[in-house]
Amino acid sequence: MPAKSTRGKMTLVRQICELIPSQMVPKLAREYDIDARKFSAWSHTTAHIYGQLTHAVGLNDICDGLELNSSGLRAIRGATPPKRNTFSNANRTRDPRMAEALYWRMIEHLPTVAPSFGARRIRSGYLRRFNAAIHAVDSTTIQLVANCMDWAKHRRRKAAAKCHMNLDLHTMLPRCAVVDTAKFHDSKKAWEVCAILQDGEIVVFDKAYLDFVHLNDLDERGVFWVSRAKDNIQYRTVKKLNTTSHPSVLRDEIIELTGVRTKERYPKRLRLIEAVIEVDGRDVVMTFITNNFDWSAWTVAELYRARWEIEVFFKEIKQTVQLVDFVGHNKKAVQWQIWTALLTHLLVRFLAHLSRWGHSFTRLFTLLRAGLWHRFNIVDFLLSYGTAGGSFRMLACPQHAYLPGFGAPADFPVGQPKRKRPAQRKRYEKIMQGKK
Repeated sequence: MPAKSTRGKMTLVRQICELIPSQMVPKLAREYDIDARKFSAWSHTTAHIYGQLTHAVGLNDICDGLELNSSGLRAIRGATPPKRNTFSNANRTRDPRMAEALYWRMIEHLPTVAPSFGARRIRSGYLRRFNAAIHAVDSTTIQLVANCMDWAKHRRRKAAAKCHMNLDLHTMLPRCAVVDTAKFHDSKKAWEVCAILQDGEIVVFDKAYLDFVHLNDLDERGVFWVSRAKDNIQYRTVKKLNTTSHPSVLRDEIIELTGVRTKERYPKRLRLIEAVIEVDGRDVVMTFITNNFDWSAWTVAELYRARWEIEVFFKEIKQTVQLVDFVGHNKKAVQWQIWTALLTHLLVRFLAHLSRWGHSFTRLFTLLRAGLWHRFNIVDFLLSYGTAGGSFRMLACPQHAYLPGFGAPADFPVGQPKRKRPAQRKRYEKIMQGKK
């Protein structure tokens, strides 16, 4: 077993929590005026990280679990297990901007520990030539309970929070995130999420963020943007372009908006591209608009397709951290949990990077959750875990499953190959014919 060769002095949960520098949390607590006399800010943060790693569904889960492992918890820089009322009061009264600031400080800190973690990823195809930063902007909805979270109610029987995020597609690290109620339309938050964009950078977003006043502002700032056009857009064609011979490009035109309000909000010319894009194995015709007139039409389509990576990022978060059951009902408690969930996801991603984890991210999270209080060297343990260096197929022969002297059942003779799917069967037959 790999655990024997990776025996360490610290538990897995301690090694995860101590990725955070020792003075960072106390400094932020003083900065945001956190009253930590009875329950320290470090203990508060550690309890939330533990709740995310264990998928705790309530305050009792976190408090009881930490109380049972109080000796291991105190080894994590003196953290103490909270009482239920103390933990609830801290979530309800403490400023969640501290958790938000901690998340952004860690995004700045971790690349200094391992520079390759924040290094630019080498892309293939059309996007390889882009030196400017490419940002993907999107939001994910976090469902809440309407009858006990009135602050987040946006319909009569529905309540939800939204996380609007700006993800750098070169480093796959967030550049900006806004957590608020779902009653605001995405286009209202576009200004805040895109405020950090600089001249020459590229942003890609869905048509939910389409606001022509904001698009005009981005163009004035020298930011290139790509988005999908709405179905009811009113325009006239000024000029037809021929920038690529790619067969999937159907139209490439320079247009002017003709709608009364849209023309007033965006008086300049735009570029409209219509292309066939494969979505879930089906060919779908999509229409894109952009303020760049130099790229080839297929490059614009490729840029929008790169936006899908933020959808994968959101899916990875929702499949791992706990954003379903909340340990508090008021706005501050929910924001505390969302920001510490993002922090926990960041720490686990950093461990996956250090250990060159080759399996799924969900499996890594499950493995850490199962061994939180085991004393393994976490990086060595992840490096040696599983069968990453070998084959994932069953290497034993069928006859090995039977006792010596006993044959196989009549309906499964020894040496008979396993059933193959049609594509595998055809490939198998070709190989066998080639051998003959």
